Amino acid sequence: MRDKTQTNSAEPGDRLIRAGAIVFFLGAVATLVTVAPLFLHATPFPTYMFGLSMLMGIGFLMAAAGLLQSISAGRRQARTGR
Repeated sequence: MRDKTQTNSAEPGDRLIRAGAIVFFLGAVATLVTVAPLFLHATPFPTYMFGLSMLMGIGFLMAAAGLLQSISAGRRQARTGR
């Protein structure tokens, strides 16, 4: 018996994982941009700009929440026998 799940179907948590990956990537770019002047001996950005680095952690938590949501949906589906 074949699985009827299509490869492009959206499972629960997929959007949250994708959004978390995008936020993480934006945080990584912000971190590189914020830290670069320190290595280039240029004028550093103000301290509050380092807060943008927190986007990496927020994105990681979003992706982890999406992964947990996906796991719980898979368990529910396995219990119902579908």
